Amino acid sequence: MSDRLRRLGAAFEHAGYTVDGVRALLGPVAGGALARDEIVPALRATGGGSPLEALTRLFWLQVPVVSPAGGFADDLVAAGLAEASGGEVRALLRVEPLEAVAPEPGGGGHLGYVVSDLKVRPGGGAVRPDHVVGAGGASASLARLLVHSYPEPVDNALDLGTGCGVQALHLAGRARRVTATDVNPRALELAAASLALSGAEDAEFVEGPLLEPVAGRRFDLIVSNPPFVITPPDSGTRYVYRESGLPGDEFCRRLVVAARGHLNEGGHCRLLANWLQVKDVPWEERVGAWVEESGCDAWVVRRDVQDPAEYAELWLRDSCEVGTPEYRTRYEAWLDYFERHGVTGVGFGWIVLRRTDSARPVTRVEELRHAVGQPVGAYVDQILDGLTAAREFSTSCGQELFERRLRTAAGIVQEQIGPPGAEHPERILLRQDERLRRAAGVGTVEAALAGVCDGTLPLGRLLDAIAQLTDLDSEQVREHARAVLPELIADGFFELAPEP
Repeated sequence: MSDRLRRLGAAFEHAGYTVDGVRALLGPVAGGALARDEIVPALRATGGGSPLEALTRLFWLQVPVVSPAGGFADDLVAAGLAEASGGEVRALLRVEPLEAVAPEPGGGGHLGYVVSDLKVRPGGGAVRPDHVVGAGGASASLARLLVHSYPEPVDNALDLGTGCGVQALHLAGRARRVTATDVNPRALELAAASLALSGAEDAEFVEGPLLEPVAGRRFDLIVSNPPFVITPPDSGTRYVYRESGLPGDEFCRRLVVAARGHLNEGGHCRLLANWLQVKDVPWEERVGAWVEESGCDAWVVRRDVQDPAEYAELWLRDSCEVGTPEYRTRYEAWLDYFERHGVTGVGFGWIVLRRTDSARPVTRVEELRHAVGQPVGAYVDQILDGLTAAREFSTSCGQELFERRLRTAAGIVQEQIGPPGAEHPERILLRQDERLRRAAGVGTVEAALAGVCDGTLPLGRLLDAIAQLTDLDSEQVREHARAVLPELIADGFFELAPEP
C-alpha cells in the first residue's frame, strides 16, 4: 500500500495539485469564498476537466468527478481514498496539499499531502467521535513554532497527538527519527498514509495517551497540538481529536509538567494550549505555576482570549452542532460548567520549554496580540537566551557589570516623536523590525547606547562617554543603566557580546 500511495503522491504533484497550484487555479475570489465554506465560485473555476481541476473538485471541494479523475481512478480506489460507481469517483477521505515552513520568512514550497476525514460543512451531518481533522490554523501555527535554527536535523523528535500527521510531516526533514503518538488508531492509520503519500521517511507510530507510549524515552524535540479543548464532563459526545477527557485544562498542565523527563539536555518541547482563566487568579500566575513546576526554561505566550460564551459557540460550530436539537442543551452545559468554576475566559497560545540542568530556570509569561515575525521557531532559542543573559547581567556585581560588553541586536530602529521643528523629541522609541517586533520607550542614555555599542568596548567606558557628551553625572548614568538594561536585554534590544 505504501508504494501505491507514493506513486499517487508523485502523480498528484505532477498534476500540479499543490497549495500554489490550487491557489492559482481558484484565484482570489473563489479562494476567498472557499475560506468562508462557500464552494460555488470554486466549482465554477474548476470545470475544465484537467487533472488538477479533477483533484481539486474531488478532494478539496468534496464533489464527485467523472471517472477516470486524471487517469488514476483505479489507484485512488485501491488505496481507499475514493470509491467509484455509476461512472463517477467520490472521495472517501480528504487529501490536501501542504506547504513547507522555511527557516526564513516566506513560503517553503510544496511539502506533501495530509490525509484526513472528509470535512463536515454546516448542515452536512454530524461529526463522528473518532473524526480525524485535517490541517488548519492551529496546525499551521504549531508548524511555524517547531521550525528550528540549527543547521543540522535533531536526532529524534516526538509528535504527541499526531492526528492526521501534519507535524510528523513537518518534522520529517528536521529530525533523523520521528515518533508519532495518538489515542485514536484511525488517526495513526491516516498519519501513516499522509507520510507515505508525501514520500517521507517512515515514522514510528504508537498508540496511547499523553507520554505513556514513550515511557522511559527522551527526545531532542517534542511538539504537540494536543486535545486542549475544555469541555464540561458528561455533556454529550466526546471528540477525540480535540478533547482529552481530563477535567478542564489538566491535559496541558500534565504535559508541561512531565515534559522535562522526556527531553534530552537542551531539548525543546513546543506546544499549543488552552487554559482556564479563573476569577481572582491572574492567568500569568496560574500558567506560570505549571512551567515553574516543569523545571525548564519556559516562554508562555497568550495570543487570544475568549469569554465563556464565545468559547462554547466556537467549538459547537466546530462540531457542526449549530441548529441541532442538542445545541441549546450543550451550550448551557458549557456555561454552567464555566460558572461553577469561576471561569472568566479561556486563553489560547503557545508554551515553549527547554530542558536545562540549571537550578534556576528562566521563565517569561506574557501576552502578544500583534503580528510577530514568522516562523517563530527560528528564534525561540534567542528569546530564551536573552532571558538568561538578562538575569546574568542583573546579578553581576560592582565593576564586573561595567566590564561587560553589549551590542545592539540586529533589526533595531530608532524613532523620535515630537512636534515638527522641535529641538528635542518628546519621546524616543527603540523598535524591532523583525522577530517579536517589540517597541520600548527609552531615555537619552539608552538611545545613545543603542547607537554606539557593538560589543567591542566595555559598557562602563561607553556610559562614561555618554555622560560627558550629555553633561550628566557619570555615576547617575551608570546607575540608570544598571536599572533599565536588564529589561531591554530580556526584550531583545541588546545582547551580551562574547568576551574577547
